[in-house]
Amino acid sequence: MRIGLYGGSFDPVHLGHLLVAQAAREEAQLDKVVFVPAAQSPFKPDRKVSSDSVRTQMLRLALAGKTYCEVDLQELERGGVSYTIDTVRNYSTGFPGGRLFYIVGADHVSLLPKWRDAAELGLLAEFLVIPRPGREQAPFPAGFRGQYLNGFPIALSASQVRERVKNGLPVDFLVGSAVAEAIRHNGLYLS
Repeated sequence: MRIGLYGGSFDPVHLGHLLVAQAAREEAQLDKVVFVPAAQSPFKPDRKVSSDSVRTQMLRLALAGKTYCEVDLQELERGGVSYTIDTVRNYSTGFPGGRLFYIVGADHVSLLPKWRDAAELGLLAEFLVIPRPGREQAPFPAGFRGQYLNGFPIALSASQVRERVKNGLPVDFLVGSAVAEAIRHNGLYLS
C-alpha cells in the first residue's frame, strides 16, 4: 500500500490543499491520502488556530465523497506540539509492508535536516514536494528522498483565505461552498 500523509493546520482547508492531494495521488500512484491536522506546528509556535473540532469539521466537509482521502486525528489526540516523526512511526508500525510518503511545501525541503529525528524520518518516508510558483526546486538534503509534484501550482494560502474573510470578501470558490458555510456558521476569522 502506498500512503501519502499530509500534515498541516488546515485552518481552513482550501482548494490548494485538495489539488495537492489529487496531484500526489496521481503522480505518486498513492492508494490513499491521509490528512493529519496538527495540534500545534513546531514551525509556528505562537500561532493560534481554530478549535480542533472546527478544523476537523471543515476537513470532513471538504473531503466528503473523496474515497481516496481520510482524516487522521492522532496529532490532535496527542495534543501539544505535533512532530511528523511520531505520525510517520505510527504508520510505519501500522502498515509494515506499506510505502510512506509525506507531503510538504517546497519551502520545507532545505529545513528537513532540522526536523525532529530527521535521520529516522528520512529512512521511513519519501517526500512529495509541492512546488511554489516562481521558486526553483531545491535539491533534497542528504538522507532524504522523494520527488517534486507537477500538480496544479496555485498561489493560495490559508492566511489569504482568513484575510479575505476578515475583510468581508467571499471565499466560496477558494474553499468550496460547504467549508465556506462552516466558516460563516462558526464565525471564523472575523478578527
